[in-house]
Amino acid sequence: MANELMEVKADIVPGFGSLQSFEFTQRAANLLASSTLVPKEYQGNLPNCVIALNMAARMGADPLMVMQNLYIVYGRPGWSSQFLISTLNTCGRFTALRYKWVGEQGKDSFGCKAWATEKATGEKLEGSTVTIDIAKKEGWYTKNGSKWQTMPEQMLMYRAASWFVRAYAPELAMGMHTTEEIIDITTEPAEDIQATIQQNANKEVIDIAPEQPAQPEQPAQPDKPIQPEQSVTAGPDF
Repeated sequence: MANELMEVKADIVPGFGSLQSFEFTQRAANLLASSTLVPKEYQGNLPNCVIALNMAARMGADPLMVMQNLYIVYGRPGWSSQFLISTLNTCGRFTALRYKWVGEQGKDSFGCKAWATEKATGEKLEGSTVTIDIAKKEGWYTKNGSKWQTMPEQMLMYRAASWFVRAYAPELAMGMHTTEEIIDITTEPAEDIQATIQQNANKEVIDIAPEQPAQPEQPAQPDKPIQPEQSVTAGPDF
């Protein structure tokens, strides 16, 4: 009996695996959506809360932490770098993330790599090295609004950490980039994207408008069949 109760309780977690899980997710999402303490993207938005609960259950994270650290940048969801590092440090599979610095500070060769020890094997795992030179070649360093010029050490650690997670524990990031990465890899600023959308929308209205006055002119085409009809009616009169 105790085992059966434990199995039932184990099934009732946020998700879509069973009817009980889905109903529980809806009730929990409704509660969170009515709170004023959650970020505005979730207030009154039941679907967003359901997604956050599902992601939290899959990651083994607290739902409120997921809500507070999941951002929409240029229309794409992304994690805060601090949350991704915290998730790795508390997952229990690795030691806390550490950083190894390379090159000379102030030079393009300056950079770092993230590393940690896998607890199950005792193996030291190292991520890829990120340098200022890479940031410049990729266009991150000179991008408008970039933090690479004002806080290079922090950006180097954030990028090194995200690369380490995707290399050794990609399931923790769930296939998503960090907000800093999304900003760096997006080619158009948000203002340009909105301007493009508005411009395209205006073009569609302009293209459609000239077709409306053209439609009343089409009835003039039956002038050709009208001539034989007039000749037919003229027969009996003659």
